[in-house]
Amino acid sequence: MKSAIVIVFFLFFLSGNQAHAAYYSLPNLNHHEIPIHVPQPESIAFDCNGAPYVGVADGRIFKWLGLPFGWTEFTVTAPNRPREVCDLSTSKENEPICGRPLGFPFRFLNGVDIDHQSGMVYFTDTSTIYQRRNWELSVSTGDKTGRLMRYDPSTKNVTVLLHGLSFANGVALSKDGDFVLVTQTTAKNILRYWLRGPRANTVDTFFNLQGAPDNINRNFNGEFWVAENSAGRGKAVKLDAQGSFLDVVDGLNPVSHVEQRYMETFG
Repeated sequence: MKSAIVIVFFLFFLSGNQAHAAYYSLPNLNHHEIPIHVPQPESIAFDCNGAPYVGVADGRIFKWLGLPFGWTEFTVTAPNRPREVCDLSTSKENEPICGRPLGFPFRFLNGVDIDHQSGMVYFTDTSTIYQRRNWELSVSTGDKTGRLMRYDPSTKNVTVLLHGLSFANGVALSKDGDFVLVTQTTAKNILRYWLRGPRANTVDTFFNLQGAPDNINRNFNGEFWVAENSAGRGKAVKLDAQGSFLDVVDGLNPVSHVEQRYMETFG
């Protein structure tokens, strides 16, 4: 008999060089940590076999091989990256040479999502003034130079869809591709940019949060998980496709990324 479980993965920001990825199996929220002894993981991605990958602050990308093997280095993001300088580095000054894997080689690119039907790539540029290593200045100065952009691989052209954003961060497409969401960390909200239909090329507020949102990801049902942080604590907020609140996992360490996965079991 085939059944299914739903697993929600988190990435936590912790003090020091050790960080943790974790998953909670819904609805019982069984907690399992998979420690990675490298600095500051940022985002999770999965291959077609369900294996997770994570980029870390020193410019490397790691792959989880499962127990007992753990994490292994998969690749680096800068071709001439000096290991003696970069490995285990947490220095913001080293990020330009070590290649912290947040996105494309723009000034401060952050979130990305791909429309697998059209091939269009949607991504955010958090600031046109500050680099990632100066993110605190982007927050403290009230910088509103963030952008939501679209890259067309067939023409190799980039189109700015939204500008003047407050710390543009995570990006997630709707299940049918009719809109794209972007989180504004300092504005504490999620904007919806309509791509198709009668509201195409317009923007509205999808959801207002109590804390500061980071990454946002869509699950297999077309719902969205948002990583939210406030006063040193984190939570994962679940929203439906219309922007209504569904659920929350609260009381977490500061969290950067939430990903819900569907896994089949047999019994």
